[in-house]
Amino acid sequence: MSTGLKEKIGMKLETYTFKVEAGKVKELALAIGDLREEYLNGEAVLPTFPTVIDFWGGGASTSDLLGLNVKKVLHGEQEYEYLGEIKPGDEITVTGVVEKVYTKAAMNFVILKKEFVNQNGETVLISRSTVIERH
Repeated sequence: MSTGLKEKIGMKLETYTFKVEAGKVKELALAIGDLREEYLNGEAVLPTFPTVIDFWGGGASTSDLLGLNVKKVLHGEQEYEYLGEIKPGDEITVTGVVEKVYTKAAMNFVILKKEFVNQNGETVLISRSTVIERH
């Protein structure tokens, strides 16, 4: 592993805020075919909705930030630890950090930890994602 990547441990990622809109919840429900009324009418948020927040909330490319070759990057794993409820209308602020970096089988693994905090200051979710860069 390059020493440059190892030096990224502890690096803070871009902080951003995402407003949970009922329309986005409905779009995800339709896209994955989960047609429960509470998702379609904006009363509840699907458990996988934090992925929408991740993809639409921030502007910075994690690969660029870490200096990874985007042509060799894979999304390896996603983990959610639910600490509270995300509801339509919430404003979720996401902060992140590079938690761990290691090399295995000619690939670099980068573990990103993100905390999702609602407008009331409550941490509602912690996510960990594994980014893999093939050599």
